[in-house]
Amino acid sequence: MSGGLLVLFIIASFINMDFISNIVNTSFAFSVKYFGIFWQVVLLATFLIAIGIAASSYGRLKLGKLEKPEMSTYKWISIIMCTLLAGGGVFWAAAEPLYHFISIPPVFGELQAGTPEAIIPALSQSFMHWGFLAWAILGTLSSIVLIYAHYHKGMPLKPRTLLYPIFGEKILNKNPIWTIIDAFSIIAVAAGTIGPIGFLGLQASFGLEELFGIPNTYTTQLAIIIGVVLVSGLSALTGLHKGIQLLSRFNIGLSFILIMGILLLGPGGFIFNNFLPAFGSYIQKFILLSTYRGDQGWLGSWTVFFWGWFLGYGPMMAIFISRISRGRTIRELIVAVAVIAPIISCFWFTVVGGTGIYYELLNPGIISGPLTDAGMPAAMIATTQQLPFGNIFGPAFLLLTILFVATTGDSMSFTISMAMTGEGNPPKFLRVFWAVVMGVIAAILLYIGNGGIDALQSFIVVTAVPVSFLMLPMLWLAPKVVGLLAQEQGILKYYYPQVEKEKEKEKKALKTAKKLSPN
Repeated sequence: MSGGLLVLFIIASFINMDFISNIVNTSFAFSVKYFGIFWQVVLLATFLIAIGIAASSYGRLKLGKLEKPEMSTYKWISIIMCTLLAGGGVFWAAAEPLYHFISIPPVFGELQAGTPEAIIPALSQSFMHWGFLAWAILGTLSSIVLIYAHYHKGMPLKPRTLLYPIFGEKILNKNPIWTIIDAFSIIAVAAGTIGPIGFLGLQASFGLEELFGIPNTYTTQLAIIIGVVLVSGLSALTGLHKGIQLLSRFNIGLSFILIMGILLLGPGGFIFNNFLPAFGSYIQKFILLSTYRGDQGWLGSWTVFFWGWFLGYGPMMAIFISRISRGRTIRELIVAVAVIAPIISCFWFTVVGGTGIYYELLNPGIISGPLTDAGMPAAMIATTQQLPFGNIFGPAFLLLTILFVATTGDSMSFTISMAMTGEGNPPKFLRVFWAVVMGVIAAILLYIGNGGIDALQSFIVVTAVPVSFLMLPMLWLAPKVVGLLAQEQGILKYYYPQVEKEKEKEKKALKTAKKLSPN
């Protein structure tokens, strides 16, 4: 069902792109108007509840019935960072802070754009979109529920399993509603991954022309996508503990080298001087930024668009994080995903986007000009060209962008395969199949023209509408599961009748088994 609907989308785009664009844009406007405030509430509540659970005495509960984690903390956080940030963070890190610098977000009122006073608002708004709320919805409450249902109760690794605390084993029934839930979750994350693959084709092709004079044509874009599919396919084929882990660690290492290079050779003082006050402004205005509703048009282009994108990833990321987080405590999981990762992301945005702002202040138009003329793909290249040794930084950032997207591709291929089979180690052919399918769809959309990618980006938000209803119950199901785990592990301070019922069922099943097989 999920693959069929994506194929129908592509076929219809070939037949009549204008018609599809109109339908998608109308649906997008409807989603923004009627679901924007709902999404804002869901993301804010998810973060606050997750932090409350982590700070409580129940934060020490172990997840997944495993005494020790399967991988080291560094490897674990590396995989999480590369999978979640790579989906768009590399593109937006250079472009978004500069967008807000040359056009002040309305929540900050009347400030003169392009001046030193605009730096903190520009960075703070970027932090809002890629900070605590974005990360929390991607793998905190939903991961707790899924780990409990799969590893403690034996349910399949599927999106429908998020509803196990409500419906119990009914989710295993052959009811079309469960298939629809799984299918829409797969469609949402596939669309959210295909978009960055398409953007990568545009950005890398633009960069190759600027840096090496290679023509920015569809042939170049296609070659780049084929390369990404090969890397992500091979990585997904070798699995979590080989290809995906190795690629993630390499990406983190290369990112660290580039960050240190910019800090030492570029505007290091400017970056540090603005990161702390910008992060402080983000914390100070956290509730205001999270609940802003003043400009509907601006919200649709920025905050609500991002929230729809991240919500669409929610169920599948819960599956992925559940698969790699056995043996962790609830506190470890929430702090890593909802605190450490957002802080690293914010600093990354300051390093890359702040560098662009620095050079834009020195020479107005040097970065904003290419950004306005050629769009988002130009921001990163224009920024790296201003750095000392730009002929090294440019290709290095281009390589990082390609590998980051490949990491997202391999992780999502692996996760979609898990969602389809319900198994922690899905068949290899299925992993490769989805890596190829997402690459092929991205290539087709690029062939149709930029309108195809634009339509897909709006389609991402539309697919988030049904998925958001799946994420809403996590607000009360996660605390319920925490209570069940607490009684299961002997630290609950109050009576939880459901646990007692399940224990009685287990005792009866054990007695029955002994009667049937005395030995």
